[in-house]
Amino acid sequence: MTTFSLLPFFMIGLLGGLHCIGMCGGIVSAFSAASKPARAFPVAVINVQVSQMLVFENVARIFAYNAGRIGSYAIAGAMVGGIAGSVRSLSKLAAIQIAGYWLANLMLVALGLYLMDVWRGLAHVEAFGQIIWRHIQPLMKLLLPIDNAGKAFALGGLWGWLPCGMVYSVLLTAMFSGSATSGASVMLAFGLGTLPMMLGLGLVGARLRVWAQRRAIRIACGAVVLTFGVLGLLRANGMSAGFMDVFCITPPSITSSVIKSPAGAS
Repeated sequence: MTTFSLLPFFMIGLLGGLHCIGMCGGIVSAFSAASKPARAFPVAVINVQVSQMLVFENVARIFAYNAGRIGSYAIAGAMVGGIAGSVRSLSKLAAIQIAGYWLANLMLVALGLYLMDVWRGLAHVEAFGQIIWRHIQPLMKLLLPIDNAGKAFALGGLWGWLPCGMVYSVLLTAMFSGSATSGASVMLAFGLGTLPMMLGLGLVGARLRVWAQRRAIRIACGAVVLTFGVLGLLRANGMSAGFMDVFCITPPSITSSVIKSPAGAS
């Protein structure tokens, strides 16, 4: 992967994790409910041992769920990256790529505004994904209750297809990354970025929710994601600066094609 830095995708996942709390909080909280012991043990020492075992099983389910979720992101990235990579010979692909990166960065701007609680338009974008989700959601009932790591992994794999504007914005970039491998790498980096917030949600639950709802936290995270989107739009419009490699999901090659296009037309 020569034209991409994976750091922006990791950072978008990390900072956009506040969005994950609202989208995935309910299912992750269900792991704690599944951890409740079926019966009481009369011996205190045994109770301690059982409690430790339940904690271990709960952590294992949380990790398994997130492994399945991130795995589904990587599969989606490989699919769209492979499809777009197979038609790279099309004469108008460069223009389509530029339009795709514009759309991806506009969605990052929308995500930043959503996190800052300024504009909720991202919810309308997510509504389009309900068409696919309606066919996947019934499968989740087969995995309940979430009482082992295998079910948690499978559930995470299904949940990764939940309609999410944040995922869509990164997925658009993965689509034009050039290959299935690059697309999977983009989505894997993004998924790993969401991992700290999701692990924290599964382990400390309500306390993390309270922290994440603080206005100062949401504004700070939203402002950074918004900046990623604005810088990406500037690069997609031809602006070039070295620091953008760290913060932009738009690759340098797009800047070159935008700069060369007027000359090619003359």
